[in-house]
Amino acid sequence: MPVDNSSPSKIQTGCCIVGGGPAGMVLGFLLARAGVEVLVLEKHADFLRDFRGDTIHPATLEIMYELGILDEFLKRPHQELPQIGALIDDFAVTVADFTHLPTHCKFVGLMPQWDFLNFIAENAKRYPSFHLRMESEVTGLIIENGRVTGVCANSREGPLEVPLEVRADLVVGADGRRSLVREKAGLEVDDLGAPIDVLWMRLPRLPTDSTATLGRFRAGRILVCLDRGDYWQCAYVIPKGAFAAIQQKGLPAFREDIAMVAPFLRDRTAAWNDWNDIKLLSVAVDRLRTWSRPGLLCIGDSAHAMSPIGGVGINLAIQDAVATANILWQPLRDRSAIDAHLHEVQKRREFPAKMTQAAQVFAHKRFIKPALSNQAPVKRLPFALALLKNFPYLRRIPARLVGLGVRPEHIHTPEAPR
Repeated sequence: MPVDNSSPSKIQTGCCIVGGGPAGMVLGFLLARAGVEVLVLEKHADFLRDFRGDTIHPATLEIMYELGILDEFLKRPHQELPQIGALIDDFAVTVADFTHLPTHCKFVGLMPQWDFLNFIAENAKRYPSFHLRMESEVTGLIIENGRVTGVCANSREGPLEVPLEVRADLVVGADGRRSLVREKAGLEVDDLGAPIDVLWMRLPRLPTDSTATLGRFRAGRILVCLDRGDYWQCAYVIPKGAFAAIQQKGLPAFREDIAMVAPFLRDRTAAWNDWNDIKLLSVAVDRLRTWSRPGLLCIGDSAHAMSPIGGVGINLAIQDAVATANILWQPLRDRSAIDAHLHEVQKRREFPAKMTQAAQVFAHKRFIKPALSNQAPVKRLPFALALLKNFPYLRRIPARLVGLGVRPEHIHTPEAPR
């Protein structure tokens, strides 16, 4: 990557991607693979964030197959879920069966997101046009004559923090639901509302525990346990803004809430020393009216924040990245006019985002919110779940929606010589 030696904090690149999450890293990988000069700026020193999603969907695994890296990926420690289910009081229901999907991997993979991102980074670094700078926090956009031409950032070089100015043909905001890029770009956001938040914590897992990942519903409480080998990563769903009241009741009362919905965890909640062991994930469902302006594009959660329902946010973000690379790789590599192509990304990916968010908002209103307010034991399954329990063929429908999503993308970018 060319560097101005008279001002070493200035960098010129083809595409500057803000945010090293799934959308940013996959896009950087695909563009570099196609021969585009790419710089990814990630504000943290590593990818270790415990409240990031763990699910790797069949659509994402199919992309890895098309890239020729699936076998290498599956050698990494992970769990495979051919089905996902729910335990509603004493009713066990299989909600989705992935074994019938037309993909090479007929399961949802569970892998800590930092392992997934490290894997993508390792593969991206095989291409000389890929550059990743950790501990580089973007602070603003460079806008000239109404066009975004780069970003300003604070970047760490050894023990020193230095200002960084990056000039780029395209800036991509992939910096999540609290995107600074979309804020600085002045892009309008429509808030669709989310009646829930999620508490994210871990508890010890014993070898004798079930390997099933289940959503558990009992007495107005909802808990999802993800198998991470030697511990459970737990997501506890609460009404929006309720965390302060839960804290006020005290940690012993919260431990009892968890034990009520998952009795097998009762003796393990002592692992929490204080509230610092419980992380609040504030849930948002929103989307940009326009994903771009001259010189800038937002994708993933920056363009459309998703609820954790179905764990589909990571898949939507990766699908955005694939579509973006398919549409933009050639004008970026040729250094030709890019702005006319930016709306094509939104045109391609807005419908899947809207449909997925509509399904999530429906689930919030019709299932999650009523479940949180219902303290009485469930004597009969809701009609939709009863159908899934009694007619296994119907489980293919949610499997397709969760596993593949709306309008799954495929790799159309070439591989440039290394």
